[in-house]
Amino acid sequence: MSGPNRQLPVSLTLTALCGMPLVHSGDDLVTLILQSLKQTSICLENDDILVIAQKIVSKEEGRYVRLADVKPSERAFELATVTEKDPRLVELILLESREIVRHSHRTFQRSGVIVAENRQGVVLANAGIDHSNVETDGEAEQVLLLPLDPDESAANIRKKIQQKTKLNVAVIINDSLGRAWRNGTIGTALGVSGIPAILDLRGRPDLFGEPLRVSEEAIADELSSAASLLQGQAGEGRPVVLIRGYEFPAFSGCSNSNREDSGTTGLIRPKEKDLFR
Repeated sequence: MSGPNRQLPVSLTLTALCGMPLVHSGDDLVTLILQSLKQTSICLENDDILVIAQKIVSKEEGRYVRLADVKPSERAFELATVTEKDPRLVELILLESREIVRHSHRTFQRSGVIVAENRQGVVLANAGIDHSNVETDGEAEQVLLLPLDPDESAANIRKKIQQKTKLNVAVIINDSLGRAWRNGTIGTALGVSGIPAILDLRGRPDLFGEPLRVSEEAIADELSSAASLLQGQAGEGRPVVLIRGYEFPAFSGCSNSNREDSGTTGLIRPKEKDLFR
């Protein structure tokens, strides 16, 4: 017998770490993760992948903004009127964005929507600015911005883990994003270090020996989405997931098949090729 039926079964293990405390500005996130690994009775190994929720990275980096400190511009007031959003929030969206891609009026079922291309080129709602699971500053309402450079944040976390453990792991920073044509959010990679964000499979033979022509696999997004199932979306308190057993293919005919950090740049579709704008 030949072909795929002779292949051995494969598996992937995902574990949400327990004991992660609430993260605050200036905390040592790597130390907290290593402590959480210990509480979960897991010893980190080479080639493990840590998927970390964006929110705790932003909190560690102090990406809080008090809405009382924001002075809305005329443009923010105009957009806030249309979408029925807080003009201070709209001002932050404008500041964090390269472009407002779409916006909609409030409807009976839901508030207005602002879809923006943020500073890193990611198209998402409200430029990724979030209210949920963000503590107040005294009585002052706060929101949380995305990390300034999620790829750099992932690289820094990975480097610190290597220094403390002498192990080679990968780090993905993920967040929940909506998608064109589909309802619901899905875990998506914002920052990546130690693993290709996208795998170019062109040239790899299919089951019948024919070379693939256009296939590119967004492996960082797929891993982010799998981890997001365990992280949850509300008050679960599981912001870090360890993935073990994934081996990305090192095909000789494929680009991006090494561990050199290229970040998430390859995941961003150029505007001229974006059929949804």
